[in-house]
Amino acid sequence: MEGKSLVVDVSDIDEASSSGTKDNLTFTELSDSTCKLSEVLDEFKKNKIMETSPIRTAVESLENDLQRAKVLVASPRYASSPNKRIEEITENLGRSIGLVLFASHDVSMDGKEKLEALRREMMSCAQFSAASSDSKSDFIDEIETENKESDNEDEIVELEKEKDVSCCNVEDVAMQLKCGDDEQLKVALSVLKTLIMNNMATSEWVEAENVIPIMFTRLSSTNPINRLNIIRNLRSLAALNDGIKSTMAEVEYLSALVKSLTRDEDEQREAVGLLSTLSDISAVRRRIGRIQGCIVMLVAIFNGEDQIASHDAGKLLSALSSNTQNALHMAEAGYFKPLVKYLTEGSDMSKILMATAISRMELRDQTRASIGEDGAIPPLVKMFKEGKLEAKLSSLSALRNLTTLKENIQRLIKSGIVPSLLQLLFSVTSVLMTLREPASIILARIAKSDDMLVNHEIALQMFSLLNLSSPVIQLHLLEALNSILSHTRASRIRRKMKENGSIQLLLPFLTQTDPNIRIGAFRLIYTLSSELSDELTEQLGETHLLTIVNVLSSSTSDNEKAIASGILCNLPVNDKKATDILKKANLLPVLVSIMTCKQSNTTTRLSFQLIENIADGSIIAKSRAAVSLAQLSKNCLNLRKSRKSNWLCVPPSTEAFCEVHNGYCFVKSTLCLIKAGAVKPLIQILEGDEREADEGVFEALSTLLQDEIWENGCGCVEKFSGIEGVIKVMGKGSKKTQEKAVWILERVFRVEDYKVKYGESAQVVLIDLAQNGDPELKPIVAKLLGQLELLQVQSSYF
Repeated sequence: MEGKSLVVDVSDIDEASSSGTKDNLTFTELSDSTCKLSEVLDEFKKNKIMETSPIRTAVESLENDLQRAKVLVASPRYASSPNKRIEEITENLGRSIGLVLFASHDVSMDGKEKLEALRREMMSCAQFSAASSDSKSDFIDEIETENKESDNEDEIVELEKEKDVSCCNVEDVAMQLKCGDDEQLKVALSVLKTLIMNNMATSEWVEAENVIPIMFTRLSSTNPINRLNIIRNLRSLAALNDGIKSTMAEVEYLSALVKSLTRDEDEQREAVGLLSTLSDISAVRRRIGRIQGCIVMLVAIFNGEDQIASHDAGKLLSALSSNTQNALHMAEAGYFKPLVKYLTEGSDMSKILMATAISRMELRDQTRASIGEDGAIPPLVKMFKEGKLEAKLSSLSALRNLTTLKENIQRLIKSGIVPSLLQLLFSVTSVLMTLREPASIILARIAKSDDMLVNHEIALQMFSLLNLSSPVIQLHLLEALNSILSHTRASRIRRKMKENGSIQLLLPFLTQTDPNIRIGAFRLIYTLSSELSDELTEQLGETHLLTIVNVLSSSTSDNEKAIASGILCNLPVNDKKATDILKKANLLPVLVSIMTCKQSNTTTRLSFQLIENIADGSIIAKSRAAVSLAQLSKNCLNLRKSRKSNWLCVPPSTEAFCEVHNGYCFVKSTLCLIKAGAVKPLIQILEGDEREADEGVFEALSTLLQDEIWENGCGCVEKFSGIEGVIKVMGKGSKKTQEKAVWILERVFRVEDYKVKYGESAQVVLIDLAQNGDPELKPIVAKLLGQLELLQVQSSYF
């Protein structure tokens, strides 16, 4: 401190640090002094200058001495030489006050004067003996010498160490550790720390005074600060020799430390550090793993943010993992590295044990990902390929639990398991039959990956297994085949399946009593039917076409109805044979009933090419039904009975006359939408919020606007408020839907009354389409705007 002398008044130090008394202070006088000193010290500590390290160190030293004085006053009976102890405490208080005054001699602080006054008051009833003048002189010389060579902080730290060693004897420490209250225990622990640091706490003394049992007993009953200091002292004692460490290996002691793992961060860090140190002892490793909650807490600490505690927890977990049961407990707690290590390097029985454990765990996707990332998939696949029956079964069961996660499926494919799975499914060895079901489940999951499209032979092999398998395995094979064939890039595989007569092989499954197998077969036929074109009617035959119509009328499954409708959608429009069969089956009322049914409360996840793989079953059924209605309705003009026909033996009733088709129509024979009551439910779809079926609806309505009957058809659509629905959907649908909507409105607006009534609402949507819609639509939109006299038909704007 430039410009200020560090030399203090020697007389102050002289008075403050004398080491003896002519007439020893009584306990009463010492008690009175400690009370006053506590009050002065509290005021002194409020100064901001306390942040200065030398002053803070000196005050902490004084506080420790004050605590020791309080312990002596509170329990004088425990002091072996009371007068000597009063002398020692007084000496240390005097030295500590001197250190504080010295550290703060060049600054102004509140309470400093009171501290000086208290020192003088103490001096009035306790004159320090001249016998200690030599040590006093040495003390003063030491301070002055250190002023020249070191800064205040180093000087005070060294003096603190010297003073602590002599603060009390080892007998007092042991007694206070055992019997003192929390405050007395705090002081005793501080002194014990100093004794250990100065090599004064010998192994013999630790054993003779039962220090280890005493400290573990206090660990379960004292406050958090004392618990922390107990564990820190135990760590220091454990470092002295293996004998002391062995003393700490008792189950009750280890249990107390495990309990500390659940407490605050500092105590947790010290406890896991001590347990890690003790884990060198085999008995400790054996016992720790059996303590309830220990491994769970260690895993939590390992995954925590405290790097020191995490390191020690990791070291301890590694030590404990030498036991397979501990490794399993770690896995249950979410730490899988030991388990994976056993899968890779363990004995055959250890591998089976670990694989079985994985198969039985209730895993979240995050946990499955961790197991996969830690490397469990390759050793499990190796077990399946090379192991004996029990190893194969346990590994397949484990893989079954892991492969609900997409990332693990990719890892499984890379491991090369597919050929082995197929080989197992083709096997007729009875001992391997129990493996076929889990193998088929895993294969079905693998089939969802694009990587399965590389080799089209895999799909053919699975298809050939259908008739050789049990119903459970058939279900999984159908699921796998549907996953593979529904890929947009699987057209080559679908063509290959067509060449192999796949539809014919699937037809028997349409009458299966198991609804899941039946739906799987329906779905696969639907996927394959897109490649069959004109051959579909012949491939299905009348019997199975009638079966499909029957599904539409009787099935309780939205899935099944949607898929059956989809198959009918793929029938050729101009196939007279198909039309005749469907007329015979009275299909039209069935389709109308689907259109009018209420939305199902159950939402089903489907995988379909035409609906981007995910959609609601009921709306899909309606969409497919609408398309089927459109296909049937296109034939109505040709099937109607002319009003002037001479071929009618009995004239039809007036109710049979259809104003739209301008002839006699019947639901069963002419497939008329009007007579079937289908127009209203079609338009109701447009009024709803779901847009998947709009295109099919427009296809059906457009059959009422064919050239011969367009004006009558417009009147029918308007009658059911369908024009508003067309305008609404035109602004929201797909490009193809918008194109059909514009086509319909072009015919509607040929009628002047409709142009006046609906033109204004339509123009807003049309102008938006003209400005922001698909460029390919602009010419027909421009034409319609011109029709509404809002734009020249040949406008250069387009």
